[in-house]
Amino acid sequence: MRDIIIIGGGVVGCAVARELSRYKASILLLEKGNDVAVGASKANSGIVHGGHDAVNGSKKAYFNVMGNKMFDQLSKELDFPFVRNGSLVLNFGEEGNKTLCELLERGVKNGVEGLEILTGDQVRVMEPNVSQEVVSALYIPTGGIVSPYEMTIAYAENASVNGVEFKFNQTVQSVKPTSNGFDVVCGENTYQAKFVINCAGIFSDEINNMVCQKKIKIVPRKGDYVLLDNAYSNICSKTLFQLPDAMGKGILVTPTAHGNILVGPTALDIDDKEDVDTTAKQLDKAYTIATRSVPNLPRRAIITQFAGLRAHGDQGDFVIGESQQKGFYNCACIESPGLTSAPAIAVHVAGEVAEKLSLTKKEDFVATRKGIPQFSRLDNESRQRLIKENPLFGKIVCRCEMVTEAEIVMAINRPVGAKDLDGIKRRTRSGMGRCQAGFCTPRLVEILQRELNVQAGEVTKCGGDSVIVVGRTK
Repeated sequence: MRDIIIIGGGVVGCAVARELSRYKASILLLEKGNDVAVGASKANSGIVHGGHDAVNGSKKAYFNVMGNKMFDQLSKELDFPFVRNGSLVLNFGEEGNKTLCELLERGVKNGVEGLEILTGDQVRVMEPNVSQEVVSALYIPTGGIVSPYEMTIAYAENASVNGVEFKFNQTVQSVKPTSNGFDVVCGENTYQAKFVINCAGIFSDEINNMVCQKKIKIVPRKGDYVLLDNAYSNICSKTLFQLPDAMGKGILVTPTAHGNILVGPTALDIDDKEDVDTTAKQLDKAYTIATRSVPNLPRRAIITQFAGLRAHGDQGDFVIGESQQKGFYNCACIESPGLTSAPAIAVHVAGEVAEKLSLTKKEDFVATRKGIPQFSRLDNESRQRLIKENPLFGKIVCRCEMVTEAEIVMAINRPVGAKDLDGIKRRTRSGMGRCQAGFCTPRLVEILQRELNVQAGEVTKCGGDSVIVVGRTK
């Protein structure tokens, strides 16, 4: 019998795990995938929203603004990429000025600091590549950009170091209340806990509905993105939104925390919670709309595309807190601004659960985590020092991103380490460059085979049946 089971290894689940690991408790996190950050936490805009857009008085507004303020300290403690680059909401006509004023007023009521309406000329001083059509914009200086999957991994690693147990490939089939807690059934495995925290992302409605009389309905909202080569990082420095619509914050153009330019997402409600296939129609839509913000976006700069699913709930807001079933907590319907809100949601939920279970804080809690050294970002003196300490730093495996064998070996062998090609990619950026792993894949397979002590045919791209090698040709 554990004290707490967390269902879901996305950014919210891993953040909750880390905050709960401050307390003396037995904690288990169950994830249906092969790794953390395999759902929406790896496929989103990576935007740390200021909080101007959320409806006044909503949970989205409260947790967005609170979470935003935590990123500077968190990124230092857990060593993940974060830049407070600021955001602009662009307006292309005089009729849009009223909407900008409404967003400004809403943001002020939400507690967002530094909001300002700029003229088109003021915008173009900040961002010279912005369209001449822009007549005004709302400036949100507190906006930022983060690597969402590296943030999730950092939370998970720190939680693991502090005693949280992670189990992967565990699809929850039922959650059954018992006299002293819950039975969580995953295939042939049944886990018991006093409390259950539902952080299952797009599947959080299904987990809730196993236990609670009050049902939740989540409709997957798919967004297609295109990613540009980091050679074109000078296109913009701030996150460029357009005026929001009923489906969300609209198509954006933004730098990423690693210097690429990201365009998207579209917004299309679908039925299939596993459908993350991109379509030519949606990708073209994203690109066409984005060129209104930044004309002449170079199509030749596109190096990849992807789609993510937002957990759009029928409640119109986050569903957070203890349900009618005592001991069952929801972190459900966490769509945008869920990434920004995650740190504050985690502190709130962990605090409530700790109080209900009368948990005491650890004296030996490890608050900090150091990430893998990024060889590509070091000066030559630092590189030489690392190579002297570990010769594997002298072997480049991914040429596009200049990732060394040492970084890859570390990614595999760290707490909650990588088990497949995508896991290495999220931890080291190997395969994220111009050639999209065309060069480094064979070497990555060899390293995974060696470090995990498996056969080549057991190495996968992303777990399950996604094998890379199927046999020998000679």
